[in-house]
This record gives sequence, C-alpha cells and structure tokens, in this order.
Amino acid sequence: MKKNRIFSALIVILVMILYAPLPLAGQFNISGTIVVANKTSNDVYFINASDGAIRAILPTGIEPHEVEISPDGQYAVVGNYGNREQPGNSLSVFHIGRRRLMRTIDLGEHIRPHGIKWLAGTSKVVVTSGLTQSLVVVNVMNGRIVRVIDALQESPHMVTVSLDGRRLFATSVRTGNLSVYDFSAGMQEAVLPSGQGAEGIDIAPDGREIWVTNRAENTISVFDANTLQKTGSMVSSDFPIRGRFTPDGRMFLVSNARSGFVTVFDAESKKEIASIKLQPPLPPGEDPDRFFAEFTDTSVPIGIVAGDNYRAFVANTRADVVSVICLRRFVILDHFQAGKEPDGIGFSPIVLRGRRGL
Repeated sequence: MKKNRIFSALIVILVMILYAPLPLAGQFNISGTIVVANKTSNDVYFINASDGAIRAILPTGIEPHEVEISPDGQYAVVGNYGNREQPGNSLSVFHIGRRRLMRTIDLGEHIRPHGIKWLAGTSKVVVTSGLTQSLVVVNVMNGRIVRVIDALQESPHMVTVSLDGRRLFATSVRTGNLSVYDFSAGMQEAVLPSGQGAEGIDIAPDGREIWVTNRAENTISVFDANTLQKTGSMVSSDFPIRGRFTPDGRMFLVSNARSGFVTVFDAESKKEIASIKLQPPLPPGEDPDRFFAEFTDTSVPIGIVAGDNYRAFVANTRADVVSVICLRRFVILDHFQAGKEPDGIGFSPIVLRGRRGL
C-alpha cells in the first residue's frame, strides 16, 4: 500500500510538471537580431531579440518594404520600393555582423522591387518587380542581375522558392493568382487561383506545401508544392497580409492588418489554434499620410517572422513597434521600439553587442 501511495504521488508530481503554465520570460529566451525596415524613416533597425535594445540604425533607399535574411544569417537584403514621386529600383545589402551597408544594387528598369527570396546554396536572391512584371535574379555579392523571368501576370508581389530550387512561386494581389515558374527553363508553368488579394506566401519547412494569404477575402489557401493542387482553404481574421511558418513547420502565423490580430494555425490539422490581439500604444493624433490610415483602432501588423519555435516578431506599421509573441501561451511578451512605419522584418541568429550607427 505504501508503495502504491508513493507511486501515485510521483504520477501527480509528473503531471503537474508537464502541464504547469510556462513562464512568460526567462524560459525559451531567444538570442539573435531582428532586422526591420521602416518605410517612412527610410532606414533599418537592428534590434536585440532578447531585450529590444537597438544595436544599429542604418539608412536605406526610399521607402523600404521587405527584408530577406541569408540562410547563414550573415546578410540582410532590403527592397527599396520608393513612393509615388520617386519609384524605387534598388536593393540595399547589409552585413549584419559588421552592421554596415555592403552595397546598393541598381536594378535599372526593374522598378518597385518588393518580394525577395534567397536562393539557398547560392549568393543570389529572386526579387519581384511590380512595374515591369518580372522576377529578377540578382547576385548580391557582386551586385549584378543574373537573369530576368517574365512573370506573365499583373504586379507580382511576394515570392518563395521550392526547397530544391526548381520552382518559383509568386502571388499577385491584383489577380488573386499564385503563379508557378520552372526556374531552370525561366518559364511560367502554371497559374493557380488562390483568392482575392493573394499576397503573403511561405513554403513549409519540409517543402510539401505552399500557404497563401488572401487579404481581400480573409482566407488562407494551401497548395501541394509538388502536384500544385489546392488542398485547403481556411478563414482568417480581417485583411491577412503576411504569413510565415515556424521553423519546425508545426504552426503558420498570419498578420491581419485591419483587425490587428495575429492568427495561428496548426499546420497539420489546418485549424486555427490561437488569435492574438496586438494592442501596442499608438502615436497620438491622426496622421492621414500613414499607410492604411483608414484602418482605425488597429496597430496594422504587417511583417511577421518566427525567430524560433517559441518566439514570433511582428512589425506594427501604425504603432512604430515590433511586438514579441510567446508561441507557447500565445500572449504578447513585449513591444520593441522601431522606426516610423515598420514593415518588412527578418531574424538572424547573430548576436550583436553595443550600439553603432546611432
């Protein structure tokens, strides 16, 4: 009897340990650097991921949008989209560890560079050019354009690449399509209807699925990356604009600009498992010149990235901060100061010390 009581007590203790609430800080701390592009202040902030300390502020071209980090975490490529008066046509390439601008790459006629994706195992990125309706492959180390692929769709916006590098996938907000390209042949392979306002895109870490956010109809579309068949569709919160997988592929995170929520989906079941309202303090007064100024009572979350399987970072365009989300309890841990109207965001495991370029 005594042995049974001891055994039962041990079971109770084990259950309590397994299901005890995780602490909001301390456990699952993350080390690395958040790189966020600020559209109105025309710069990038290098932010310590663990405490929000600003490690560097470096200038970009006019109105930078997306940020792409190299697979080794050493480099950040930023697309200088430009504004109405001055359309952009360049990329800024930063060395993260050295905290300096390596080069600015002139894209010539390829105006309004937006989506950027690194081609794994190479020194190249593929960039969408909305104005010339093309996919531009650029060697970021020598600053040269390697090739140009005709997108054959209006305003290609965001882009991703299959794990074997054989296919490119690009969304079009205007057509609502996902276009697929044979990279070696440089030709369009298929056009897949996704949903109105198809914009955000990511490929699962195992390479099997492509997920697309359709901002105009508040849905998420799922495609088989091999057969190109549409295999799922889910409802998201209002104006899903970006989506990213966690590194382990178990969760898909969606930023919803109009509602101000981050929606979390279980990647296997395709079910929503959490909805997190981002409520950072907003700047005082109204600013009609801000992007999405018509979206009232929301921080306008756009760029989103999972630093690891426990932490996500979200750029709030209207609030000028990066929100930190715990992916175990699905709560906001902190808000880190960014520049004016942060948009594109990336994460590097490189840890920076001290302050530079401020």
